[in-house]
Amino acid sequence: MSDGYRGRLAPSPTGFLHLGHARTFWIAQQRAEAADGALILRNDDLDRARCQPEFVAAMIEDMQWFGLRWSDGPYHQSARMPHYIAAFEMLRARGFIYPCTCSRQDVLRALDAPHLGEEEPIYPGTCRPRSGEKSAIRNPQSAIPQNWRFRVPDGDTISFIDGALGAHTEIAGRDFGDFLVWRKDDLPSYQLACTVDDAEMEITEVVRGADLLTSTCRQLLLYRALGLREPAFFHCPLVTDEKGIRLAKRNDALSLRTLREQGRKPEELRGAESG
Repeated sequence: MSDGYRGRLAPSPTGFLHLGHARTFWIAQQRAEAADGALILRNDDLDRARCQPEFVAAMIEDMQWFGLRWSDGPYHQSARMPHYIAAFEMLRARGFIYPCTCSRQDVLRALDAPHLGEEEPIYPGTCRPRSGEKSAIRNPQSAIPQNWRFRVPDGDTISFIDGALGAHTEIAGRDFGDFLVWRKDDLPSYQLACTVDDAEMEITEVVRGADLLTSTCRQLLLYRALGLREPAFFHCPLVTDEKGIRLAKRNDALSLRTLREQGRKPEELRGAESG
């Protein structure tokens, strides 16, 4: 185990970075510098359909323009598949996961929830085996793709102390349900890949947006199931546009690239007020 603070920047090259990403990364850098620690850059590029090489190059350029510096990396998730497969096999062998044939639309129909939201809907348990019942076994990256879900311990309290927001608690099975760890396109889910990488890269504190609080609760279950050391967490308030809507990559007007072309300066943007 490495000594000292280790933080990380983990952008996904599915579009141009926006101001919200940059300000979160800036906070991560400030916290690493204050602790005289290391900051690792990881390219979260597992989304085959949306991740593009030109976005990777733009991501690096825009981050450097903003003033971000890292001590190690970039590491590329697309090159780390053996690590995710090993974690999948461990979860399967320990009985934490089960195969699922339900699509997102199937889940929404079962919940009588016709509208897609930002957050993953709570899985109704359609494919969940009965307690003690074993699931059919398959290895990831086989010829028969399917989803695999983590079986959450219904009713258990998942709590952590957030460095920015204080105590946070959610109830498994009420606030979030069985979640994907392996997708039918034969890729690990964000939850599994992020957990494995943060643990293996010995990250001591994860700095990210407050919209990922529930993801943190899911990932804490994965850390415990895999016997991994949990990092500390620091969830930043979200940057919003003039209408109070949180930023997304589809909001080109507030991408770093657009703001840079408009003549805005990094120093000005780092101190911009959110909301």
